[in-house]
Amino acid sequence: MTVLGVDIGTSSSKGVLVDDNGTVLATAVRPHTVDRPRPGHVEMDAPVWWEEFVSLTRELLTSAPDGTSVESVGVSGMGPCVALTDGTGTPLRPAILYGVDTRATEQITRLEAELGRDAVLRRCGSLLSTQAVGPKIAWLAEHEPDVVARARRLHMPSSYLVHRLTGAYVLDHHSASQAVPLYDSVAQEWYEPWVRHIAPWLELPRLLWPGDIAGQVTAEAAAATGLPAGVPVITGTVDAWSEALSVGAQHTGDLMLMYGSTMFLINTLSDRLLVPQLWSTVGALPGTRSLAGGMATSGVITDWLRELFGTPGHTALLAGAEASPPGARGLLMLPYFAGERTPVADPHARGVIAGLTVEHTRGDLYRAALEATAFGVRHNVEAMRAAGADIRRVVAVGGGTRGGLWTRIVSSVTGLEQEVRAVSLGASYGAAFLAADAVGGPRIDVWNPVRERVAPDPRLRARYDELYDLYLRLYPATRDISHALAGHQRRAHG
Repeated sequence: MTVLGVDIGTSSSKGVLVDDNGTVLATAVRPHTVDRPRPGHVEMDAPVWWEEFVSLTRELLTSAPDGTSVESVGVSGMGPCVALTDGTGTPLRPAILYGVDTRATEQITRLEAELGRDAVLRRCGSLLSTQAVGPKIAWLAEHEPDVVARARRLHMPSSYLVHRLTGAYVLDHHSASQAVPLYDSVAQEWYEPWVRHIAPWLELPRLLWPGDIAGQVTAEAAAATGLPAGVPVITGTVDAWSEALSVGAQHTGDLMLMYGSTMFLINTLSDRLLVPQLWSTVGALPGTRSLAGGMATSGVITDWLRELFGTPGHTALLAGAEASPPGARGLLMLPYFAGERTPVADPHARGVIAGLTVEHTRGDLYRAALEATAFGVRHNVEAMRAAGADIRRVVAVGGGTRGGLWTRIVSSVTGLEQEVRAVSLGASYGAAFLAADAVGGPRIDVWNPVRERVAPDPRLRARYDELYDLYLRLYPATRDISHALAGHQRRAHG
């Protein structure tokens, strides 16, 4: 058995072919960039998702061993996103991306007043925030009424790919639970009164679980991709939850740390926890719940530094960061370069680098960025634990786990040991696993065993405790200035 998994991420789309033992037969990547037409606006054209799926699939099938035949297809993608289409599935404008897009702050305030802040939390599990779908749809209704007048359907990357592959209009329960306030996370169904309040024109997609088969590859999709017609396609889900599945972080008490363009944390629960500063969602598997947190930037900052310094890759910068001591020779960074999601929930926060001198090196700055992400992880973990989360095991995944420095810093800052699995491809591998599971595949622990464990360095605990205290104090000390500067940035772009 061979399965295909494709994930549409923030900085690239990735595809993988996997056999029934979990062995990776072929991989392919398509780097891309998102559009940032104004401060706080982050978008991407949905047709690019399909173009890259087609390109990845054809490359993977070409490079696969002779005789390879794909028996099921899995998809995942960044989310929650707002890709509005007409009744045939044709996109009407670029998709508005997840919480990194902060345009709908006024609509958040208005909808909170109309629906009730506590009522939204109780019904949906999460407050209205920059991560929520509803306020972004409301923003479009106010600012682009001509688009909304033609809109009939709501897609996210995974559901858009499923539609192009099978013709089905579906969305998984987990993604729907992030479409706050349109989904009732207690009843696990669409909440019609609030759907009609925000988007009365919306044809609601049929709800399935991420591993459910949504349909089969059509003849038209087969001709475009090279896949056999009739192959089953799973519903798929948001990339972070697919990443968690890819490394077996799916049991009660598991915490996944996703090292990518943004840092994401998912704690798997058996029961709902309502935490205003975090996101309580339906899990990726039936019968599970999740408590999640997400930083607006992490790997994005290291990419920015690489471009700023004109280095072709991260190797030289990582070597400089290794040479820089813990604390980066007195540098402290707030990683709020695109606002911050949890637990700060401040779209107008901005990045801060404190303590700079002319003696500091690019290695110091790079280490300060890695440490800033680690402090952000600790901030989220402490918020989870304060809410009653039971964190028993931590599993790391994503490109940032390569090289080891970043994971070592996070373990030492948080005091948490992390598992790193043999395969750290992430969401595309998780999508492939769900595709295999849908047609009778093995357990993920067989596919992807533990490769190493990253333990905290007890010698660094006191130093990082001191810096973490300064980190928590730096945000309130600079918040007013950052908000004022964010206002200048918005006015500068009209």
